[in-house]
Amino acid sequence: MASAALLLPLLAAAPSDDAPAPPSARLQSAFAAAAAEYRVPQSVLLGVSYLQSRWDAHGGAPSVSGGYGPMHLTDARTAIEEAPHHSHGEEDARGDTRRPARVPEAKLPDASELPERLRTLPKAAELTGIGADELRTDPAANIRGGAALLAAAQREAGADADSADPADWYAAVAKFSGADDQASAASYANEVFAVIRDGQTRTTDAGQHVELAATRGLEPDASRMGKLGLRRASGAATDCPKTISCEWIPAPYEEFGDEDYGNHDKADRPKDQKIRYIVVHDTEGTWDTTLKLVQDPEYVSWQYTLRSTDGHVAQHLKLKDVGWHAGNWAVNAQSIGLEHEGFLTKPDAWYTEAMYRSSARLVKYLAKRYDIPLDRQHILGHDTVPGSTTSAIPGMHTDPGPYWDWQHYFTLMGKPFKRTAGPDGGLVTVVPRYDQHKPEFTSCEEPGDTCPAHGSSAVRVHTEPRDDAPLVKDIGLRPGGGDSTTGVNDLGSRLSTGQRYAVADREGDWTAVWFLGQKAWFKNPKKQPTAVDAAGPTITPKAGAEEIPVYGRPYPESSAYPSDIKPQPVSPLPYKLLKGQKYATGGKVPGEYYYATTFDTSDHQVVRGKDAYYEIQFGHRIAFVRAADVRVVPSGS
Repeated sequence: MASAALLLPLLAAAPSDDAPAPPSARLQSAFAAAAAEYRVPQSVLLGVSYLQSRWDAHGGAPSVSGGYGPMHLTDARTAIEEAPHHSHGEEDARGDTRRPARVPEAKLPDASELPERLRTLPKAAELTGIGADELRTDPAANIRGGAALLAAAQREAGADADSADPADWYAAVAKFSGADDQASAASYANEVFAVIRDGQTRTTDAGQHVELAATRGLEPDASRMGKLGLRRASGAATDCPKTISCEWIPAPYEEFGDEDYGNHDKADRPKDQKIRYIVVHDTEGTWDTTLKLVQDPEYVSWQYTLRSTDGHVAQHLKLKDVGWHAGNWAVNAQSIGLEHEGFLTKPDAWYTEAMYRSSARLVKYLAKRYDIPLDRQHILGHDTVPGSTTSAIPGMHTDPGPYWDWQHYFTLMGKPFKRTAGPDGGLVTVVPRYDQHKPEFTSCEEPGDTCPAHGSSAVRVHTEPRDDAPLVKDIGLRPGGGDSTTGVNDLGSRLSTGQRYAVADREGDWTAVWFLGQKAWFKNPKKQPTAVDAAGPTITPKAGAEEIPVYGRPYPESSAYPSDIKPQPVSPLPYKLLKGQKYATGGKVPGEYYYATTFDTSDHQVVRGKDAYYEIQFGHRIAFVRAADVRVVPSGS
């Protein structure tokens, strides 16, 4: 009776020849038809697809791991490019001017046989008889291919291929993930069944309304996981929440001559220095390439890498140690770096829901562990880390770029960006509708070429309140005063979702904020706002000061250094914070420098000064100002 009851919604949702589905419901009907054809419970098919793509088709473009369509059928041989890690910019990943710059060149591995998880589309073609091109570009065909793969996985697990009970399909879902280890496959299946229990409803990128009704209390049967023949991953010594799969793949700490070593520094955080930031990166390369690079002692390092197909995590460093990843030593010394399999300049090379969810769980876990606020002043994109000195600014990296969905990411962490004050709050939080907001970008493939239209977290700012006004200039990026551009890697005139700025002016549908020491305008219509009102503490120059310097690193004063350590200069950036301007602050931070320049750790130490700083949202990137130079005032005052 229970099985029959579970089958009723599936049959009721099946398409009828007498009642064709309206255009906006065709995708829902495609799920129902494929579920009926391959005898897969519709909730399972919908749940798997949601975790892969949130039911989006992406116009037939491949994901970062070569996956196509709502079911993310992978055909990596035709989709993935091997690209060097961190291929944009000339950033010194270590970011410590006390030592030689570390700007590594990627050493790409030899091409090898693609793992099964990256070639599911050819298998779906064999099972269905549908051509590969059609599976890539036709959402209905793609869903049929996914259903066929699930049905095949159910048979491989030795389960009842005719079962209408979603609980019986746990092992098949785990197999569908493509993971080669038990923990990753189980973690993926758990996420799918969480989606089925909670239910989801969404309008896709193609305007299709899809709904998955909640199935409360569903308890899947995991007893057949052992039939899948998956390996046991090394989870020893990892720092991850239990709800994600996490494997220990260590980065080497080795000495290799000329007093150089790699690819990280030993430390004892948070005992010797507080962990204040989590930095989100994309890999600019595939999973397998990235893992080989982080295991190279002459390369650079970060704490975690996340895989696109299933959200699997590899941890490379103990959290107490310092990775070389952010291009600013002050940030490196106080941060944890997360690399996500992906490509910044490929807007249609989308990130899977599985990876977003795994990353959100990991960030939430780390933030709680180290008391890191869940906001954009502390959960940084690599593109919001400041250059430590003036000369470093032009070479700083720009990942994860304008196509990372910050609103969805923070919503998964339980911290969506929303209005928190009235019109007099004095601040705005940038929050465009990602799927509807599609600013033009150029130079994704070739210089000057227009990038494909795509949802974006980025908002462009102008010198005046009109569309044809010049873009705001960034004298740090272009010391000669050159114009900002619409280039996908040009951050000179760009705000990002979740960032907070002090309101400088309003005029009609336009709002101005203080940005890089100047007034910057962006379109913000009431009917479809790109920013919402907020309130909070802001920083402004102390009384009597016409301008104050801005810094890229909060280092201590010279007198704080012991005699055997050469003081690091407190170098101001080329910007100025002017009288009458305000900037949202991420809080007060001490002046500190982690001295760690030798392989032998016996002389490593944290130098602390009396000077303190405030972190501010100054441009697209954060910056720092000396506490002695400013005063803290409410944003609405």
